[in-house]
Amino acid sequence: MRRADRLFLIIHALRGRRTALPARRLAETLGVSLRTVYRDVVDLQTSGVPIEGEAGVGYVLRKGADIPPLMFTADELESLVVGTRFVRAFAGARLAKGAQAALLKIEAVLPAELKQRSERSRIFAPTWRERMQRASVIDRLHEAVVEHRVLRLDYADGAGRASEREIEPLCLAFWGGAWTLGAWCRLRRDFRSFRPDRMAVFETTGEVFVETPERGLEAYLRAASANPEMRD
Repeated sequence: MRRADRLFLIIHALRGRRTALPARRLAETLGVSLRTVYRDVVDLQTSGVPIEGEAGVGYVLRKGADIPPLMFTADELESLVVGTRFVRAFAGARLAKGAQAALLKIEAVLPAELKQRSERSRIFAPTWRERMQRASVIDRLHEAVVEHRVLRLDYADGAGRASEREIEPLCLAFWGGAWTLGAWCRLRRDFRSFRPDRMAVFETTGEVFVETPERGLEAYLRAASANPEMRD
């Protein structure tokens, strides 16, 4: 478990309690040592979280000084909910899972009226089977972007002309109806934006590339800004 998640869960476990929560129970719940719990509590207290208590006795949030709920307005919260739904519908499975987990953490500390508002949003992004299948493609491309892996692909341009490409993937962008993969194309010796749905086949070559100022993300974004139709 990440330390940030552990600290969040400690605060959540203490919220609303009238009696002290023993450190041993926290340690058992979190699957860590007592020493780790003691250190985490001290760090939270140092950062301003109003936790009272001591080792061997237990901990509570100071009476009348409960952690205020996340200060989202109703509109801000609905934006998060809708954003999560869109990520789930259109992004890869990994990002969708992360977005859903983040929203659950947020809702865990919301006051009741805002939590109910988040459940009533009428803006949806249905997840169809076709999109679920496409999600695995986005996951694989996202992984190649993050790990700087050279890709080899069989690609058809807008006119249906087929070609074999070797590219250095730099970013993914969603345009409301389609994804594009921004990359340096070794065939064209220039930046290009490729549509995943036009990739008949793609695979990693085993080569890892190194971004340079001339062929990196910032240079791609400048080129794309100057020429939005930079597609192949």
